Amino acid sequence: MTIPLRIRAILLDWAGTTVDYGSMAPVLALQTLFAKHGIELSTGDARRDMGLLKRDHIQAILALPDIRARWSASTGHEPGEADVASLFDEFGPLQMSIIAEHSQVIPGVARAVRDWQSRGIRIGSTTGYTRKMLDPVKAQAAQQGYKPDASVCPDEAGGGRPAPWMLMKNVQLLGVYPPSTCVKIGDTVVDMEEGRNAGMWTIGLTKSGNLVGLSAKEWEELPDVEKSVRLTRAKAILLDAGADYVADDLASCNPALAKIEKRLRKGK
Repeated sequence: MTIPLRIRAILLDWAGTTVDYGSMAPVLALQTLFAKHGIELSTGDARRDMGLLKRDHIQAILALPDIRARWSASTGHEPGEADVASLFDEFGPLQMSIIAEHSQVIPGVARAVRDWQSRGIRIGSTTGYTRKMLDPVKAQAAQQGYKPDASVCPDEAGGGRPAPWMLMKNVQLLGVYPPSTCVKIGDTVVDMEEGRNAGMWTIGLTKSGNLVGLSAKEWEELPDVEKSVRLTRAKAILLDAGADYVADDLASCNPALAKIEKRLRKGK
């Protein structure tokens, strides 16, 4: 007798998905980093490549024409590999000092994850943080009730997003296959690309994540019309990036998961 396929694992992003509503910590750390070098980094430029390994993220920012020009004017040379390496070394301590203030578990996450785990679904996680950056976030999340079964960082998998290596290492650690029975959930374009490259289903998050880019308090204070505009824009970007489904936040994912489960059982 053939057992129908079902969802066997859910792989989660961290900032903007499970912790740090609005993905604020990386933005603040990057803005602080560039300000130390006399460059005012806009929130839009800081968020543009969110989800990448932070070294790659810094490199992408330096490649922006305006930032590249300001760096050249300030230093007398165009940014190169040595500059990327130096900035990444500076970024670590800055990020560590900011993380503690912006790593609270997003409301509804702990309960949703415990429910999935109670149903036999394994929970993994990927991130743009290095292990040294992630460990304090993970410890704080555990104190607040969120405990994934596995976590993998870019420095442990041979590369970051959009490559699928972190997801592949997660499912190996979890003992789960095939990838078609796994779901990647995240709030950035590269989260969706990572999931698609791994052959997994993908769910993109709007309200709590990087594309809306507001803290919970800022979101609540936003006029309803502006909320609708921001959600519509974020949804369109995530769908264009390859999301199979889109939800407001992690606690709102069960309808999308039910649709994936149904399609798996039908073999679609």
